[in-house]
Amino acid sequence: MTLLKLTEIFKQDKFCLSFEVFPPKTDSNFDSVKHATEEIAKLNPSFMSVTYGAGGGTSKYTLDIAKNIKETYNVPTLAHLTCVSSSKETVRERINDIKKAGIDNIMALRGDLTPELMNSDRSKWDYRYAVDLVRDIKESGADVCIGGACYPEIHPESENQADDIKHLKEKVDAGCSFLTTQMFFDNNLFYNFLYKIREAGILVPVIPGIMPITNAKQVERAINLSGSFMPQRFKSLVDKFGHSPETMLQAGIIYATDQIIDLFANGIKNVHVYSMNNPFVAEKIKENLSNILG
Repeated sequence: MTLLKLTEIFKQDKFCLSFEVFPPKTDSNFDSVKHATEEIAKLNPSFMSVTYGAGGGTSKYTLDIAKNIKETYNVPTLAHLTCVSSSKETVRERINDIKKAGIDNIMALRGDLTPELMNSDRSKWDYRYAVDLVRDIKESGADVCIGGACYPEIHPESENQADDIKHLKEKVDAGCSFLTTQMFFDNNLFYNFLYKIREAGILVPVIPGIMPITNAKQVERAINLSGSFMPQRFKSLVDKFGHSPETMLQAGIIYATDQIIDLFANGIKNVHVYSMNNPFVAEKIKENLSNILG
């Protein structure tokens, strides 16, 4: 029997690997994205998460992809849901849609702020922070497992890490059953973060998110997206192999695999990989861990 709620999966006494995929932006590339997500689902990960387009523009595709993965491949799914600039009525409809699709897990996120949103009057929004969405999901009575995001280094909009952890605790107290981290490239940052949040009383499972960097262009995007610290050993890897797509692909997969092995060796049982809809990368990482995963 497949466990559908992620909190049940996290209780298992074995190493688990999961993958994140993203939905298409338009109808024209739906089939190609669907095929890529299906190839990843065939790897039988512990679960798969499906992201949510900016402003909810791809919400239908999120559910279509998540439902297909669950029903066709029996893989538990986690549907992302963002609330930035949305009304309470719209969010309630989307929660109902998720439940109708048979999805038991929701990743509750504020969502990215576009330049237009950054300059708008946010005081009039129904939702300003992810914690508001978490509370509404709980109050809706939907029988779902709620996840939240966290930043091992610091949220880009936070003044300091202590303040960041304080707000994270509020999100957990509001109803988050687990947390998934933003990407990081130095595991020591994660271990230090984990120690700090445990000291702050945040005791829910924390799933490290690993992003395989398989081409040099991804480095700048990763830094801009999350402000991630790039350790010297990673910079050296990119400097040496970044000019060759094939070599950088292999080196990036090995680096990500090495991070995952270190996490497993240090007591972390669940790791989430940001696959970028690349079945080859997902397959190679799982192959590298075949005996470890069992």
